[in-house]
Amino acid sequence: MTEGTTSTAAEGSDTLTRLEQEGEIAADYLEGLLDIADLDGDIDMDVEADRAAVSIISESARDLQKLVGRDGEVLEALQELTRLAVHRETGDRSRLMLDIAGFRAKKRTELAELGAKAADKVKSTGEPVKLKPMTPFERKVVHDAVAAAGLRSESEGEEPQRFVVVLPA
Repeated sequence: MTEGTTSTAAEGSDTLTRLEQEGEIAADYLEGLLDIADLDGDIDMDVEADRAAVSIISESARDLQKLVGRDGEVLEALQELTRLAVHRETGDRSRLMLDIAGFRAKKRTELAELGAKAADKVKSTGEPVKLKPMTPFERKVVHDAVAAAGLRSESEGEEPQRFVVVLPA
């Protein structure tokens, strides 16, 4: 093994350790929140695509819907608060992803299908397709689906009205 390979392996290990620490801090913060709200839920931690991923799951997902809110608005706010809690502890900006009751996983599937359908429409018509305004998370999923379909896309507009435009090849 060369020195460069050792260094890269060590950096990867350091990154994984840092992301696991972010997940643990987030889990502690969210457990406290669940206690305050008197809600039952189990917390699952993982590392996905170079970011900590924390999920709150429950046998009664209906109880957790309060933490998701309409169109995931409460979930987005809780994710930001959780990122701030991690930042307070580590001093580093967190890109942690929070999912509650499988909301984001379901949304990711729906958005990937939307991106693929938009790409198919662009391929058949040769015209760009503008989608409705989306959150950064939603836009990222659509961009990935469009790229997987062999096309390109761009985000346009200003938050909160920023949207994806799927472009011909």
